[in-house]
Amino acid sequence: MPQATGTFEVKLAPQALANADAGPLMGRLTINKTFSGDLQATSQGEMLSAGTAVKGSAGYVAIERVTGTLHGKSGSFVLQHSGTMNRGAPQLTVSVVPDSGTDELTGLSGTLGIQIADGRHSYVMDYELAPQA
Repeated sequence: MPQATGTFEVKLAPQALANADAGPLMGRLTINKTFSGDLQATSQGEMLSAGTAVKGSAGYVAIERVTGTLHGKSGSFVLQHSGTMNRGAPQLTVSVVPDSGTDELTGLSGTLGIQIADGRHSYVMDYELAPQA
């Protein structure tokens, strides 16, 4: 399975919640990323988050549309995030939404792993690109 690696920069901006009565532990943010490395792209998306009264426990979901090139093939695709933090223990799944690839990335599937170290974000993307008929 092909693998893409590199780094990314992310900017998150708080937004108003659709439900103003959701409570202080709920959040909504816009996502803007710039990817470098094997994935040369930008992305835009939205994230919903929920904190809890227990330190280190929270959850988030997000959808982002990525546009650029993956190992030189151009197009766009959508990533779906689902993350939890259970008393400090993280679990994160980021998957390519089926059939979301366009142009040369039509037929893209896979997952994206995210690592954060010393304030720097990096990714490892395991993917497949189905042959086009």
